[in-house]
Amino acid sequence: MERLIIGEVLKPQGIRGELKIKTYTDFPEDIKSFGKVYIGGVEYRILSFRIGEGGFAYLGLRGVPDRNAAELLRGQKIEGDREDAPALEEGRYYIVDILGLDAVTEEGEFLGVVKDITPLSSEVYTLEKDGKRILFPAVRGVVKRVDLEEKRLVIDKKKFDEVAVY
Repeated sequence: MERLIIGEVLKPQGIRGELKIKTYTDFPEDIKSFGKVYIGGVEYRILSFRIGEGGFAYLGLRGVPDRNAAELLRGQKIEGDREDAPALEEGRYYIVDILGLDAVTEEGEFLGVVKDITPLSSEVYTLEKDGKRILFPAVRGVVKRVDLEEKRLVIDKKKFDEVAVY
């Protein structure tokens, strides 16, 4: 079964095993729709979820009874089953679907393979070409379209050249 990375454990919160997390979903409350999550390959049932200040969220999990158990999960990625993920609206994609795509210009010039996407205020894509890394923010107009069938990310070359860091 395919899994999506949906967040990251930042630190324990309080003494009852609650976790402060950073969500990687467009809407933090989408985490609740998963029902269960995986951290370090171990399955946990979601007992509680709440949204806090600054875009962070708090997660209570069955099997994480106290602060000591929560501390062991610090810094780990949180995954969910793809089948439990909410449906996306037209033109939206899960990061896992974009990783591995060839980034090409509208003219067909190969720019690199998408190796990583860092969710910041605008997502930062990392391409790899000939062993070198190229980073660029996915700001308006840089990515023209995502073609999952052809496994391509079509890029506006002029805008790419303005924002890319080699």
